[in-house]
Amino acid sequence: MRYTTGAVALGAALVLGTLATSAQAAAPAQPSRSGGLYAPTELVLTMGQGESRATTTVQRAVTLSCTPVATGSHPDPKSACAQLRAVAGDFNAVTSAPSQRLCTKEWAPVLVTADGVWQGKRVSYTYTFANSCMMAGSSSVFQF
Repeated sequence: MRYTTGAVALGAALVLGTLATSAQAAAPAQPSRSGGLYAPTELVLTMGQGESRATTTVQRAVTLSCTPVATGSHPDPKSACAQLRAVAGDFNAVTSAPSQRLCTKEWAPVLVTADGVWQGKRVSYTYTFANSCMMAGSSSVFQF
């Protein structure tokens, strides 16, 4: 009886080992993902009336992709990508650039956001302009 139990256990181990090996051989090879020559740059830019991200309703949103070519639903992706490249993706430099417009000093806040990936790095940016005139006089990145 002892020899029969050992033989059954050995046989079961051999069968299971064969099945596992053949299952691995039958599994399709995963395609290798090519990252290409460029680090990914995909952004979603939004705009809305309000002072904080939590209370502002998005009124407009566009997409912006800067590599390998400037594309997206942004009205001028080439200009926006060129401006971001000039400041190495620093959104603070984009929003703090001096405006060439004369605007009133009324407080009607406009919140802009940029979320996504810039040259392979995660980005989450929020800035509040005093009013829509101040936003319109800013960079081409937030002109949509």
